[in-house]
Amino acid sequence: MKISTLITAAIALAATCPATAQETKTVKLRILETSDVHGSFFPYDFIERRDAKGSLARVSSYVNRLRQEYGDNVILLDNGDILQGQPTCYYYNYVATDKRNIVSDILNYMRYDAATFGNHDVETGHSVYDKWIGEMNAPVLGANIIDTATGKPYVKPYTIIERDGVKIAVIGMLTPAIPSWLGEKLWKGLRFDGIEKSAKEWIARLRETERPDVVVGLFHSGWNGGIENADYTEDETENTAKNVDGFDILFFGHDHHARKAVVKNAAGREVLCLDPSCNAVNIADAEVEITLRDGKVAEKKITGEVRDICNEPVDSAYMAHFAKEIDEIKGFINAPIGELADTIYTRDSFFGNSAFTDLIHNLQLAITNADVSFNAPLQFNTKLNKGKILMSDMFKLYKFENNICVLRMTGEEIKNYLEMSYALWTNQMKSPDDHIMLIDERNTGDMQKFGFKNFTFNFDSAAGIDYEVDVTKPEGKKVKILRMSDGKRFNAKKWYRVVMNSYRANGGGELLTRGAGIAKEELPGRTEYESKLDMRHYLAEKIKSEGTIYAKPNKNWRFVPEKWTNPALERDRKLIFKR
Repeated sequence: MKISTLITAAIALAATCPATAQETKTVKLRILETSDVHGSFFPYDFIERRDAKGSLARVSSYVNRLRQEYGDNVILLDNGDILQGQPTCYYYNYVATDKRNIVSDILNYMRYDAATFGNHDVETGHSVYDKWIGEMNAPVLGANIIDTATGKPYVKPYTIIERDGVKIAVIGMLTPAIPSWLGEKLWKGLRFDGIEKSAKEWIARLRETERPDVVVGLFHSGWNGGIENADYTEDETENTAKNVDGFDILFFGHDHHARKAVVKNAAGREVLCLDPSCNAVNIADAEVEITLRDGKVAEKKITGEVRDICNEPVDSAYMAHFAKEIDEIKGFINAPIGELADTIYTRDSFFGNSAFTDLIHNLQLAITNADVSFNAPLQFNTKLNKGKILMSDMFKLYKFENNICVLRMTGEEIKNYLEMSYALWTNQMKSPDDHIMLIDERNTGDMQKFGFKNFTFNFDSAAGIDYEVDVTKPEGKKVKILRMSDGKRFNAKKWYRVVMNSYRANGGGELLTRGAGIAKEELPGRTEYESKLDMRHYLAEKIKSEGTIYAKPNKNWRFVPEKWTNPALERDRKLIFKR
Protein backbone atom coordinates (compact mmCIF):
# COMPACT_ATOMS: atom_id res chain seq x y z
CA MET A 1 0.00 0.00 0.00
CA LYS A 2 1.27 3.44 -0.87
CA ILE A 3 2.28 5.84 1.92
CA SER A 4 -0.29 8.40 0.70
CA THR A 5 -3.00 5.76 0.96
CA LEU A 6 -1.93 4.91 4.54
CA ILE A 7 -2.09 8.58 5.57
CA THR A 8 -5.53 8.99 4.03
CA ALA A 9 -6.77 5.90 5.88
CA ALA A 10 -5.35 7.13 9.20
CA ILE A 11 -7.07 10.51 8.81
CA ALA A 12 -10.37 8.82 8.01
CA LEU A 13 -10.04 6.54 11.05
CA ALA A 14 -9.28 9.47 13.37
CA ALA A 15 -12.34 11.34 12.11
CA THR A 16 -14.63 8.44 12.97
CA CYS A 17 -13.17 7.70 16.44
CA PRO A 18 -14.68 9.22 19.64
CA ALA A 19 -12.76 11.93 21.54
CA THR A 20 -9.78 10.59 23.43
CA ALA A 21 -9.52 10.66 27.24
CA GLN A 22 -7.04 13.51 27.05
CA GLU A 23 -9.64 15.74 25.35
CA THR A 24 -12.23 15.27 28.11
CA LYS A 25 -11.78 16.42 31.71
CA THR A 26 -13.95 17.08 34.74
CA VAL A 27 -13.39 20.20 36.83
CA LYS A 28 -14.77 20.52 40.36
CA LEU A 29 -15.24 23.96 41.92
CA ARG A 30 -16.50 25.20 45.27
CA ILE A 31 -17.96 28.70 45.19
CA LEU A 32 -18.57 30.19 48.65
CA GLU A 33 -20.44 33.29 49.80
CA THR A 34 -20.61 35.26 53.03
CA SER A 35 -23.21 38.00 53.38
CA ASP A 36 -24.35 40.54 55.98
CA VAL A 37 -21.32 39.80 58.15
CA HIS A 38 -21.89 43.12 59.97
CA GLY A 39 -18.48 43.23 61.59
CA SER A 40 -18.52 39.65 62.91
CA PHE A 41 -14.86 39.12 62.18
CA PHE A 42 -13.78 37.50 65.45
CA PRO A 43 -15.46 34.90 67.70
CA TYR A 44 -16.23 37.60 70.24
CA ASP A 45 -19.15 40.01 70.40
CA PHE A 46 -17.56 43.33 71.36
CA ILE A 47 -21.00 44.81 72.08
CA GLU A 48 -22.37 42.09 74.36
CA ARG A 49 -18.86 41.31 75.65
CA ARG A 50 -19.23 37.55 75.21
CA ASP A 51 -18.18 34.78 72.84
CA ALA A 52 -19.90 34.84 69.44
CA LYS A 53 -21.29 31.80 67.61
CA GLY A 54 -19.99 32.49 64.14
CA SER A 55 -17.42 34.95 62.74
CA LEU A 56 -15.01 35.02 59.82
CA ALA A 57 -12.43 33.38 62.09
CA ARG A 58 -14.49 30.18 61.77
CA VAL A 59 -15.29 30.79 58.10
CA SER A 60 -11.53 31.00 57.53
CA SER A 61 -11.07 27.46 58.89
CA TYR A 62 -13.84 26.14 56.66
CA VAL A 63 -12.37 27.82 53.59
CA ASN A 64 -8.83 26.63 54.36
CA ARG A 65 -10.01 23.04 54.67
CA LEU A 66 -11.69 23.21 51.26
CA ARG A 67 -8.59 24.81 49.76
CA GLN A 68 -6.58 21.80 50.91
CA GLU A 69 -8.96 19.58 48.93
CA TYR A 70 -9.76 21.79 45.92
CA GLY A 71 -6.66 24.00 45.72
CA ASP A 72 -7.26 27.13 43.65
CA ASN A 73 -10.69 25.83 42.61
CA VAL A 74 -12.23 27.45 45.69
CA ILE A 75 -13.80 30.84 44.92
CA LEU A 76 -14.68 33.09 47.88
CA LEU A 77 -17.19 35.95 47.60
CA ASP A 78 -18.67 38.50 50.01
CA ASN A 79 -22.10 39.99 49.45
CA GLY A 80 -21.98 43.25 51.40
CA ASP A 81 -23.13 44.81 54.67
CA ILE A 82 -19.68 44.17 56.08
CA LEU A 83 -18.59 47.74 56.95
CA GLN A 84 -21.13 48.23 59.75
CA GLY A 85 -22.39 46.34 62.80
CA GLN A 86 -19.69 45.89 65.45
CA PRO A 87 -17.25 48.32 67.12
CA THR A 88 -14.60 46.63 64.95
CA CYS A 89 -16.09 48.50 61.98
CA TYR A 90 -16.93 51.74 63.75
CA TYR A 91 -13.41 52.14 65.13
CA TYR A 92 -11.71 51.87 61.74
CA ASN A 93 -14.44 53.74 59.85
CA TYR A 94 -14.67 56.80 62.09
CA VAL A 95 -12.00 56.81 64.82
CA ALA A 96 -8.73 55.35 63.46
CA THR A 97 -9.27 56.82 60.01
CA ASP A 98 -5.54 57.22 59.40
CA LYS A 99 -5.14 53.43 59.39
CA ARG A 100 -6.12 50.85 56.81
CA ASN A 101 -9.69 49.66 57.20
CA ILE A 102 -9.75 46.33 59.00
CA VAL A 103 -12.42 45.09 56.56
CA SER A 104 -10.13 45.33 53.54
CA ASP A 105 -7.27 43.76 55.49
CA ILE A 106 -9.43 40.80 56.53
CA LEU A 107 -10.86 40.19 53.05
CA ASN A 108 -7.35 40.41 51.58
CA TYR A 109 -5.95 38.03 54.22
CA MET A 110 -8.68 35.47 53.50
CA ARG A 111 -8.10 35.88 49.74
CA TYR A 112 -11.61 36.84 48.74
CA ASP A 113 -12.05 36.85 44.97
CA ALA A 114 -14.77 39.53 44.83
CA ALA A 115 -17.16 41.51 47.00
CA THR A 116 -20.20 43.67 46.49
CA PHE A 117 -21.88 46.59 48.25
CA GLY A 118 -24.59 46.37 50.88
CA ASN A 119 -26.88 49.24 51.86
CA HIS A 120 -25.09 49.59 55.20
CA ASP A 121 -21.79 49.87 53.36
CA VAL A 122 -23.18 52.85 51.44
CA GLU A 123 -24.39 54.24 54.77
CA THR A 124 -20.78 54.78 55.85
CA GLY A 125 -20.38 57.50 53.18
CA HIS A 126 -17.96 58.08 50.33
CA SER A 127 -14.93 58.72 52.52
CA VAL A 128 -15.20 55.27 54.12
CA TYR A 129 -16.31 53.04 51.25
CA ASP A 130 -14.08 54.69 48.62
CA LYS A 131 -11.09 54.11 50.90
CA TRP A 132 -12.16 50.49 51.45
CA ILE A 133 -12.46 49.86 47.70
CA GLY A 134 -8.99 51.31 47.13
CA GLU A 135 -7.44 49.03 49.75
CA MET A 136 -9.01 45.83 48.43
CA ASN A 137 -6.99 43.33 46.39
CA ALA A 138 -10.22 41.90 44.96
CA PRO A 139 -12.78 43.94 43.02
CA VAL A 140 -15.87 45.40 44.69
CA LEU A 141 -18.72 44.92 42.21
CA GLY A 142 -21.87 46.87 41.43
CA ALA A 143 -23.35 46.60 37.94
CA ASN A 144 -26.42 48.65 38.88
CA ILE A 145 -24.56 51.35 40.88
CA ILE A 146 -24.26 54.06 38.25
CA ASP A 147 -21.97 57.10 38.26
CA THR A 148 -24.34 59.88 37.17
CA ALA A 149 -21.45 61.87 35.65
CA THR A 150 -20.46 59.11 33.22
CA GLY A 151 -23.58 56.94 33.01
CA LYS A 152 -21.34 53.91 33.66
CA PRO A 153 -21.03 51.68 36.74
CA TYR A 154 -19.23 53.38 39.64
CA VAL A 155 -17.26 50.19 40.31
CA LYS A 156 -16.62 47.09 38.20
CA PRO A 157 -19.94 45.57 37.08
CA TYR A 158 -18.55 42.05 37.00
CA THR A 159 -15.34 40.10 37.26
CA ILE A 160 -14.08 37.08 35.30
CA ILE A 161 -12.41 34.30 37.29
CA GLU A 162 -10.68 31.46 35.42
CA ARG A 163 -10.02 28.15 37.14
CA ASP A 164 -8.66 25.03 35.46
CA GLY A 165 -9.98 25.96 32.04
CA VAL A 166 -13.40 27.07 33.34
CA LYS A 167 -14.46 30.71 32.94
CA ILE A 168 -16.67 32.05 35.76
CA ALA A 169 -18.40 35.43 35.59
CA VAL A 170 -19.55 37.09 38.83
CA ILE A 171 -22.01 40.00 38.50
CA GLY A 172 -22.56 42.22 41.54
CA MET A 173 -25.82 44.04 42.33
CA LEU A 174 -27.18 46.20 45.16
CA THR A 175 -30.79 46.73 46.17
CA PRO A 176 -31.96 49.94 44.46
CA ALA A 177 -33.89 51.08 47.57
CA ILE A 178 -30.90 53.09 48.88
CA PRO A 179 -32.49 56.56 48.35
CA SER A 180 -35.40 55.60 50.62
CA TRP A 181 -33.10 54.98 53.55
CA LEU A 182 -30.03 57.16 53.16
CA GLY A 183 -29.51 60.85 52.59
CA GLU A 184 -28.03 61.81 49.22
CA LYS A 185 -24.79 63.12 50.73
CA LEU A 186 -23.85 59.49 51.47
CA TRP A 187 -24.21 58.44 47.82
CA LYS A 188 -23.71 61.73 46.03
CA GLY A 189 -23.14 61.28 42.29
CA LEU A 190 -24.67 57.80 42.18
CA ARG A 191 -27.94 56.21 41.13
CA PHE A 192 -29.20 52.70 41.72
CA ASP A 193 -30.95 50.89 38.87
CA GLY A 194 -33.34 47.96 39.20
CA ILE A 195 -31.67 44.58 39.58
CA GLU A 196 -33.82 42.54 37.18
CA LYS A 197 -33.50 45.14 34.43
CA SER A 198 -29.75 45.52 34.96
CA ALA A 199 -29.27 41.76 35.08
CA LYS A 200 -30.86 41.32 31.64
CA GLU A 201 -28.54 43.95 30.19
CA TRP A 202 -25.36 42.53 31.71
CA ILE A 203 -26.19 38.90 30.91
CA ALA A 204 -26.61 39.94 27.26
CA ARG A 205 -23.22 41.72 27.33
CA LEU A 206 -21.49 38.75 28.94
CA ARG A 207 -22.85 36.36 26.34
CA GLU A 208 -21.64 38.64 23.59
CA THR A 209 -18.20 39.55 24.90
CA GLU A 210 -17.01 37.07 27.55
CA ARG A 211 -18.92 33.83 26.85
CA PRO A 212 -18.46 32.46 30.38
CA ASP A 213 -19.01 28.82 31.31
CA VAL A 214 -20.62 29.65 34.68
CA VAL A 215 -22.50 32.83 35.60
CA VAL A 216 -22.87 33.79 39.27
CA GLY A 217 -25.02 36.61 40.62
CA LEU A 218 -23.86 38.28 43.83
CA PHE A 219 -26.94 40.24 44.92
CA HIS A 220 -27.33 42.33 48.03
CA SER A 221 -31.10 42.01 47.74
CA GLY A 222 -33.52 39.78 49.59
CA TRP A 223 -35.67 37.00 48.17
CA ASN A 224 -38.91 38.96 47.79
CA GLY A 225 -41.10 41.53 49.54
CA GLY A 226 -39.59 44.60 51.15
CA ILE A 227 -40.47 48.02 49.78
CA GLU A 228 -42.17 48.07 46.39
CA ASN A 229 -43.20 51.27 44.64
CA ALA A 230 -43.15 52.90 41.22
CA ASP A 231 -39.42 53.65 41.51
CA TYR A 232 -37.97 50.35 42.66
CA THR A 233 -38.41 46.93 44.23
CA GLU A 234 -36.21 46.33 47.27
CA ASP A 235 -35.91 42.53 47.07
CA GLU A 236 -35.57 41.23 43.52
CA THR A 237 -33.71 37.93 43.80
CA GLU A 238 -36.64 35.59 43.24
CA ASN A 239 -37.98 37.56 40.27
CA THR A 240 -34.53 37.78 38.68
CA ALA A 241 -33.96 34.06 39.11
CA LYS A 242 -37.27 33.35 37.39
CA ASN A 243 -37.22 35.98 34.68
CA VAL A 244 -33.59 36.40 33.60
CA ASP A 245 -32.08 33.46 31.73
CA GLY A 246 -28.34 33.05 32.06
CA PHE A 247 -27.54 32.67 35.77
CA ASP A 248 -26.35 29.34 37.14
CA ILE A 249 -26.13 30.50 40.76
CA LEU A 250 -27.60 33.46 42.60
CA PHE A 251 -25.93 34.23 45.91
CA PHE A 252 -27.97 36.78 47.82
CA GLY A 253 -28.56 38.37 51.23
CA HIS A 254 -29.85 41.59 52.82
CA ASP A 255 -32.94 40.02 54.42
CA HIS A 256 -30.98 38.10 57.11
CA HIS A 257 -32.95 34.94 56.34
CA ALA A 258 -31.08 31.71 55.57
CA ARG A 259 -32.55 30.18 52.42
CA LYS A 260 -31.86 27.61 49.74
CA ALA A 261 -34.07 27.51 46.66
CA VAL A 262 -33.81 25.98 43.20
CA VAL A 263 -35.79 28.03 40.69
CA LYS A 264 -36.72 27.00 37.16
CA ASN A 265 -36.37 30.12 35.02
CA ALA A 266 -38.43 31.17 32.00
CA ALA A 267 -36.14 29.15 29.70
CA GLY A 268 -36.68 26.00 31.77
CA ARG A 269 -33.19 26.01 33.29
CA GLU A 270 -32.55 25.55 37.01
CA VAL A 271 -30.92 28.30 39.07
CA LEU A 272 -29.46 27.57 42.51
CA CYS A 273 -30.20 30.38 44.99
CA LEU A 274 -28.44 30.59 48.37
CA ASP A 275 -28.63 33.12 51.25
CA PRO A 276 -26.41 32.49 54.33
CA SER A 277 -28.31 34.91 56.63
CA CYS A 278 -26.12 37.20 58.76
CA ASN A 279 -23.30 37.60 61.30
CA ALA A 280 -21.15 34.85 59.74
CA VAL A 281 -22.99 31.97 61.38
CA ASN A 282 -23.47 30.26 58.01
CA ILE A 283 -21.78 30.13 54.65
CA ALA A 284 -23.44 29.59 51.27
CA ASP A 285 -21.59 26.73 49.56
CA ALA A 286 -22.12 25.79 45.91
CA GLU A 287 -20.49 22.72 44.36
CA VAL A 288 -19.94 22.94 40.62
CA GLU A 289 -18.86 19.95 38.53
CA ILE A 290 -18.15 20.67 34.87
CA THR A 291 -17.18 18.25 32.13
CA LEU A 292 -15.13 19.91 29.41
CA ARG A 293 -14.84 18.29 26.00
CA ASP A 294 -12.46 19.92 23.53
CA GLY A 295 -12.38 22.90 25.91
CA LYS A 296 -16.16 23.39 25.81
CA VAL A 297 -18.75 22.61 28.48
CA ALA A 298 -20.36 19.28 27.74
CA GLU A 299 -22.04 18.79 31.08
CA LYS A 300 -22.66 20.98 34.15
CA LYS A 301 -23.87 19.84 37.56
CA ILE A 302 -24.53 22.39 40.32
CA THR A 303 -25.62 21.65 43.89
CA GLY A 304 -25.30 23.60 47.09
CA GLU A 305 -26.31 24.21 50.69
CA VAL A 306 -26.32 26.84 53.38
CA ARG A 307 -23.89 25.40 55.90
CA ASP A 308 -23.67 26.19 59.62
CA ILE A 309 -20.07 27.05 60.51
CA CYS A 310 -20.57 27.61 64.27
CA ASN A 311 -18.89 24.31 65.12
CA GLU A 312 -15.87 25.05 62.97
CA PRO A 313 -12.62 25.61 64.89
CA VAL A 314 -11.34 29.16 65.17
CA ASP A 315 -8.44 29.78 62.79
CA SER A 316 -5.56 30.44 65.20
CA ALA A 317 -3.29 31.86 62.49
CA TYR A 318 -6.03 34.34 61.52
CA MET A 319 -6.45 35.39 65.17
CA ALA A 320 -2.70 35.82 65.63
CA HIS A 321 -2.48 37.93 62.47
CA PHE A 322 -5.08 40.38 63.78
CA ALA A 323 -4.05 40.32 67.46
CA LYS A 324 -2.89 43.96 67.41
CA GLU A 325 -6.17 45.17 65.92
CA ILE A 326 -8.18 43.16 68.46
CA ASP A 327 -6.27 44.82 71.29
CA GLU A 328 -6.92 48.27 69.80
CA ILE A 329 -10.65 47.59 69.55
CA LYS A 330 -10.78 46.32 73.14
CA GLY A 331 -9.09 49.51 74.30
CA PHE A 332 -11.73 51.53 72.46
CA ILE A 333 -14.77 49.66 73.81
CA ASN A 334 -13.49 49.62 77.40
CA ALA A 335 -13.56 53.43 77.71
CA PRO A 336 -15.97 54.48 80.51
CA ILE A 337 -18.91 56.75 79.58
CA GLY A 338 -21.02 57.09 82.74
CA GLU A 339 -23.20 55.21 85.21
CA LEU A 340 -26.64 53.56 84.84
CA ALA A 341 -28.81 53.43 87.95
CA ASP A 342 -30.94 50.42 86.84
CA THR A 343 -30.71 47.55 84.35
CA ILE A 344 -32.84 48.18 81.23
CA TYR A 345 -34.11 45.74 78.59
CA THR A 346 -34.95 46.12 74.90
CA ARG A 347 -37.59 43.37 75.09
CA ASP A 348 -39.80 45.69 77.16
CA SER A 349 -40.03 48.04 74.16
CA PHE A 350 -42.51 45.79 72.32
CA PHE A 351 -45.09 45.70 75.09
CA GLY A 352 -45.47 49.35 76.11
CA ASN A 353 -43.38 52.11 77.66
CA SER A 354 -39.86 50.91 78.31
CA ALA A 355 -36.92 52.47 80.10
CA PHE A 356 -34.64 51.44 77.23
CA THR A 357 -36.58 53.12 74.41
CA ASP A 358 -37.52 56.10 76.56
CA LEU A 359 -33.89 56.74 77.48
CA ILE A 360 -33.19 57.35 73.78
CA HIS A 361 -36.39 59.38 73.42
CA ASN A 362 -35.44 61.61 76.32
CA LEU A 363 -31.84 62.06 75.19
CA GLN A 364 -33.05 62.98 71.68
CA LEU A 365 -35.42 65.57 73.11
CA ALA A 366 -32.76 66.98 75.43
CA ILE A 367 -30.15 67.20 72.66
CA THR A 368 -32.44 68.97 70.15
CA ASN A 369 -35.14 70.63 72.29
CA ALA A 370 -37.74 69.15 69.89
CA ASP A 371 -41.44 68.83 70.78
CA VAL A 372 -41.88 65.16 69.92
CA SER A 373 -39.50 62.20 69.56
CA PHE A 374 -39.86 59.06 67.43
CA ASN A 375 -37.79 55.95 68.11
CA ALA A 376 -37.99 52.19 67.54
CA PRO A 377 -36.28 49.23 69.25
CA LEU A 378 -33.19 48.55 67.14
CA GLN A 379 -32.17 45.50 69.17
CA PHE A 380 -34.52 42.58 69.73
CA ASN A 381 -33.34 41.19 73.05
CA THR A 382 -30.45 42.85 74.81
CA LYS A 383 -29.94 44.83 77.99
CA LEU A 384 -27.81 47.51 79.57
CA ASN A 385 -26.69 46.43 83.03
CA LYS A 386 -26.85 48.59 86.12
CA GLY A 387 -23.50 50.17 86.91
CA LYS A 388 -20.68 51.49 84.76
CA ILE A 389 -21.53 52.33 81.13
CA LEU A 390 -18.67 51.55 78.75
CA MET A 391 -18.26 52.52 75.11
CA SER A 392 -19.33 48.98 74.13
CA ASP A 393 -22.70 49.66 75.77
CA MET A 394 -23.33 52.54 73.39
CA PHE A 395 -23.59 49.99 70.56
CA LYS A 396 -26.33 48.22 72.53
CA LEU A 397 -28.09 51.48 73.19
CA TYR A 398 -27.95 52.52 69.55
CA LYS A 399 -27.16 49.94 66.87
CA PHE A 400 -26.69 51.97 63.69
CA GLU A 401 -24.61 54.93 62.54
CA ASN A 402 -27.65 57.16 61.98
CA ASN A 403 -27.54 60.91 62.48
CA ILE A 404 -30.08 62.90 64.50
CA CYS A 405 -32.65 64.86 62.49
CA VAL A 406 -35.43 67.29 63.37
CA LEU A 407 -38.35 67.64 60.94
CA ARG A 408 -41.38 69.91 60.86
CA MET A 409 -44.63 67.92 61.01
CA THR A 410 -48.26 68.78 61.67
CA GLY A 411 -50.17 67.16 64.50
CA GLU A 412 -52.23 65.22 61.98
CA GLU A 413 -49.06 63.88 60.30
CA ILE A 414 -47.72 62.80 63.69
CA LYS A 415 -50.90 60.83 64.36
CA ASN A 416 -50.89 59.22 60.91
CA TYR A 417 -47.22 58.30 61.32
CA LEU A 418 -48.02 56.51 64.58
CA GLU A 419 -51.08 54.84 63.03
CA MET A 420 -48.85 53.13 60.48
CA SER A 421 -46.28 52.16 63.11
CA TYR A 422 -48.82 50.48 65.38
CA ALA A 423 -50.53 48.85 62.39
CA LEU A 424 -47.18 47.19 61.57
CA TRP A 425 -46.72 46.27 65.22
CA THR A 426 -50.10 45.21 66.65
CA ASN A 427 -52.94 42.91 65.71
CA GLN A 428 -56.59 44.00 65.72
CA MET A 429 -57.97 42.12 68.71
CA LYS A 430 -61.53 40.91 68.15
CA SER A 431 -61.71 38.80 71.30
CA PRO A 432 -59.78 38.84 74.61
CA ASP A 433 -58.00 35.62 73.58
CA ASP A 434 -56.44 37.10 70.42
CA HIS A 435 -52.78 38.02 70.03
CA ILE A 436 -52.04 41.68 70.69
CA MET A 437 -48.78 41.53 68.73
CA LEU A 438 -48.92 41.05 64.96
CA ILE A 439 -47.13 37.70 64.86
CA ASP A 440 -46.13 35.44 61.97
CA GLU A 441 -44.47 32.25 63.20
CA ARG A 442 -42.96 31.68 59.74
CA ASN A 443 -40.61 34.55 60.59
CA THR A 444 -39.30 33.03 63.83
CA GLY A 445 -35.86 32.49 62.29
CA ASP A 446 -35.82 35.88 60.55
CA MET A 447 -33.13 38.03 62.17
CA GLN A 448 -35.01 41.27 61.41
CA LYS A 449 -38.58 40.22 62.23
CA PHE A 450 -38.00 37.71 65.05
CA GLY A 451 -41.41 36.09 64.70
CA PHE A 452 -43.33 39.32 64.07
CA LYS A 453 -45.04 39.86 60.73
CA ASN A 454 -43.06 43.04 60.02
CA PHE A 455 -39.61 44.50 60.67
CA THR A 456 -39.23 45.33 64.36
CA PHE A 457 -37.02 48.33 63.60
CA ASN A 458 -40.12 50.07 62.22
CA PHE A 459 -42.07 49.84 65.50
CA ASP A 460 -41.81 53.53 66.42
CA SER A 461 -43.28 54.89 69.62
CA ALA A 462 -43.34 58.56 70.58
CA ALA A 463 -42.32 60.77 73.49
CA GLY A 464 -43.42 64.34 74.16
CA ILE A 465 -47.09 63.41 73.70
CA ASP A 466 -49.53 61.32 75.77
CA TYR A 467 -51.61 58.84 73.77
CA GLU A 468 -53.52 55.56 73.76
CA VAL A 469 -53.43 52.70 71.27
CA ASP A 470 -56.78 50.91 71.07
CA VAL A 471 -55.93 47.49 69.64
CA THR A 472 -59.59 46.59 69.13
CA LYS A 473 -59.75 49.22 66.37
CA PRO A 474 -58.76 48.62 62.74
CA GLU A 475 -55.65 49.94 61.02
CA GLY A 476 -55.65 53.74 60.85
CA LYS A 477 -57.96 54.18 63.83
CA LYS A 478 -55.92 52.83 66.74
CA VAL A 479 -54.11 55.95 68.00
CA LYS A 480 -55.73 58.65 70.12
CA ILE A 481 -53.43 61.54 71.11
CA LEU A 482 -54.61 63.02 74.39
CA ARG A 483 -52.26 65.94 75.03
CA MET A 484 -48.66 67.12 74.96
CA SER A 485 -46.74 65.52 77.83
CA ASP A 486 -46.22 68.96 79.42
CA GLY A 487 -50.00 69.30 79.73
CA LYS A 488 -50.55 71.61 76.75
CA ARG A 489 -53.23 70.86 74.17
CA PHE A 490 -52.24 68.79 71.16
CA ASN A 491 -53.41 70.41 67.95
CA ALA A 492 -53.80 68.39 64.74
CA LYS A 493 -53.30 71.55 62.65
CA LYS A 494 -50.26 72.89 64.49
CA TRP A 495 -46.67 72.48 63.30
CA TYR A 496 -44.32 70.61 65.66
CA ARG A 497 -40.59 69.96 65.68
CA VAL A 498 -40.08 66.17 65.66
CA VAL A 499 -36.75 64.43 66.32
CA MET A 500 -35.88 61.07 64.76
CA ASN A 501 -32.91 59.27 63.22
CA SER A 502 -31.67 60.05 59.71
CA TYR A 503 -32.84 56.68 58.35
CA ARG A 504 -36.38 57.58 59.30
CA ALA A 505 -36.04 61.25 58.26
CA ASN A 506 -35.02 60.16 54.77
CA GLY A 507 -38.13 57.99 54.39
CA GLY A 508 -36.83 54.69 55.79
CA GLY A 509 -39.68 52.33 56.67
CA GLU A 510 -42.10 54.63 54.79
CA LEU A 511 -43.57 55.91 58.06
CA LEU A 512 -43.16 59.51 56.89
CA THR A 513 -44.26 58.89 53.30
CA ARG A 514 -46.88 56.15 53.30
CA GLY A 515 -47.80 56.73 56.95
CA ALA A 516 -47.75 60.50 57.52
CA GLY A 517 -48.49 61.19 53.85
CA ILE A 518 -45.49 63.45 53.19
CA ALA A 519 -44.11 63.26 49.65
CA LYS A 520 -40.56 61.89 49.51
CA GLU A 521 -39.30 64.98 47.68
CA GLU A 522 -40.64 67.19 50.51
CA LEU A 523 -38.55 65.56 53.23
CA PRO A 524 -35.30 67.55 52.70
CA GLY A 525 -37.27 70.81 52.92
CA ARG A 526 -38.95 69.62 56.11
CA THR A 527 -35.61 68.92 57.79
CA GLU A 528 -34.61 71.77 60.13
CA TYR A 529 -31.56 70.09 61.62
CA GLU A 530 -29.24 67.17 60.94
CA SER A 531 -26.30 66.38 63.19
CA LYS A 532 -22.81 66.28 61.72
CA LEU A 533 -21.88 63.11 63.57
CA ASP A 534 -23.81 59.93 64.31
CA MET A 535 -26.47 59.47 66.98
CA ARG A 536 -24.24 57.27 69.12
CA HIS A 537 -21.63 60.02 69.46
CA TYR A 538 -24.15 62.53 70.80
CA LEU A 539 -25.82 60.01 73.09
CA ALA A 540 -22.40 59.19 74.58
CA GLU A 541 -21.56 62.87 75.04
CA LYS A 542 -24.90 63.50 76.76
CA ILE A 543 -24.40 60.55 79.11
CA LYS A 544 -20.89 61.80 79.95
CA SER A 545 -22.30 65.22 80.86
CA GLU A 546 -25.07 63.69 83.01
CA GLY A 547 -22.73 61.30 84.83
CA THR A 548 -25.39 58.97 86.18
CA ILE A 549 -28.45 58.04 84.12
CA TYR A 550 -31.72 57.26 85.86
CA ALA A 551 -33.67 55.48 83.10
CA LYS A 552 -37.37 55.02 83.80
CA PRO A 553 -40.39 54.46 81.53
CA ASN A 554 -42.08 57.75 80.62
CA LYS A 555 -45.56 56.22 81.01
CA ASN A 556 -46.88 58.57 78.32
CA TRP A 557 -48.74 55.93 76.28
CA ARG A 558 -50.55 52.64 76.78
CA PHE A 559 -52.40 49.85 75.00
CA VAL A 560 -56.16 49.80 75.65
CA PRO A 561 -58.64 48.39 76.64
CA GLU A 562 -56.46 47.19 79.50
CA LYS A 563 -58.91 44.44 80.51
CA TRP A 564 -57.95 42.75 77.22
CA THR A 565 -54.46 44.10 76.61
CA ASN A 566 -52.76 43.33 79.93
CA PRO A 567 -53.38 39.54 79.79
CA ALA A 568 -52.64 39.54 76.03
CA LEU A 569 -49.31 41.30 76.57
CA GLU A 570 -48.26 38.71 79.12
CA ARG A 571 -49.25 35.83 76.80
CA ASP A 572 -47.39 37.26 73.81
CA ARG A 573 -44.33 38.16 75.87
CA LYS A 574 -44.04 34.51 76.94
CA LEU A 575 -44.62 33.32 73.37
CA ILE A 576 -42.07 35.65 71.76
CA PHE A 577 -39.36 35.37 74.41
CA LYS A 578 -40.14 31.76 75.41
CA ARG A 579 -40.67 32.54 79.08
